[in-house]
Amino acid sequence: MSKSLFNEFEDVSSKAWKQKIQADLKGADYNDTLIWKTKEGIDVKPFYHADEFETTPKQSVSKANDWKICQSIDVTDAQASNLKALDAINRGAESILFNIKSKTTSIQDLFQNIDLTKTSIDLKCDFLSENFINTIVNTVKQSQCYIHTDIIGNLAKTGNWYNNLKGDFSKFETIVKSTNQLSIDLSLYQNAGATITQQLAYGLAHANEYLHHLENIISSDAKQSLNVTFYTSISSNYFFEISKLRALRQLWSTLASEYNANTTCRIIATPSKRNKTIYDYNVNLLRTTTESMSAILGGADVVCNLPYDALYHKSNEFGERISRNQLLVLKHESYFDKVNNPADGAYYIESLTEQLAEKALTIFKDIESNGGFLRQLKEGTIQRKIKENATSEQADFEAEKLVLLGTNKHPNLADKMKNELEISPFLKIEKRKTLIEPILEKRLSEDLEINRLNNE
Repeated sequence: MSKSLFNEFEDVSSKAWKQKIQADLKGADYNDTLIWKTKEGIDVKPFYHADEFETTPKQSVSKANDWKICQSIDVTDAQASNLKALDAINRGAESILFNIKSKTTSIQDLFQNIDLTKTSIDLKCDFLSENFINTIVNTVKQSQCYIHTDIIGNLAKTGNWYNNLKGDFSKFETIVKSTNQLSIDLSLYQNAGATITQQLAYGLAHANEYLHHLENIISSDAKQSLNVTFYTSISSNYFFEISKLRALRQLWSTLASEYNANTTCRIIATPSKRNKTIYDYNVNLLRTTTESMSAILGGADVVCNLPYDALYHKSNEFGERISRNQLLVLKHESYFDKVNNPADGAYYIESLTEQLAEKALTIFKDIESNGGFLRQLKEGTIQRKIKENATSEQADFEAEKLVLLGTNKHPNLADKMKNELEISPFLKIEKRKTLIEPILEKRLSEDLEINRLNNE
């Protein structure tokens, strides 16, 4: 057809739509009935229209159809972890995230038979060692290997430097010079209970501390080629989480341009631990699926799914296989790798992205005007603000305003803690809660709570 059918219809403005909706409400107030306000201070409207945008929305710089399926592996034994990685790769993993626990780990054994030209590798260490990083650099030259060194992230998570401020930054400088890589962990803020705008602002301020420190330490060419990775957690607010990742890229581009650094960044996304349950735990499969979808549509480069039983089981083959298969289904059966950036041009998502970025930038500017991120961590300001929102979330959960299906809404009454946990016919552990509580306390101290810091 040479003539478009749409030419036969008149354009309908957002004002006309609102008038029609107001008439259908039969006297009810439009704002009170259909607009709801989030904890980020964003008013969510019932519809969005092109005439509300002064300029045409920008096209994403990332590629939502180029994401990789990642398998996370805790490394305590290099050879065993290597075999586990090879098995995961054979079963569909395209990226491996090694969490290395000891500096005595053999890199040669860990990378044995892994084709580094086809599989990207991320390495996170529970320690700070220049020699260990040098070993990695010399072992995996010219390959897809990303080394995560985040001394401020360790400080925020544990309340302590690896050694001390001066020593940590000295080693950090050496590592960045040899790898030309930066890593910022946003997941600890999300898991601690921060709002989305807080996560973005704290992540930006976190990164700014590094850029400011490196300003006169690395060359202009090094800054232009600096490889920056953000590690993020994705929660269940579907469209907001899509917008969060898009806003993160915009904010990083704005910050990096001020330092004449590389304005592109790499994002690894994983489902949140904060909303996962030990009651009706199979619902965790639904939560991690939609959260992974948000990560993909938001433009994450790597998606590392969380096993449904990660909160109460140690690493096990079944849980990891299921989590990997969820991503395989999304990629190969749901075709989440066929359309590039499907969220582009969606007025709702574009509006959320813009508002989240603006509000996060306001918080960021406030942090910088009050001494910077490290100072506010030391004073406990960041921790206090996160705790305030976490407490508010807990109150909403108890009032069923924040719903966790199967836990505080439509719970399975038969799914209760038992007084006894049978391990074998010959062994019983009395009072099951004594087994569970230390596990939860450990997770709170490690993942869900940011402690007051020691600046020595």
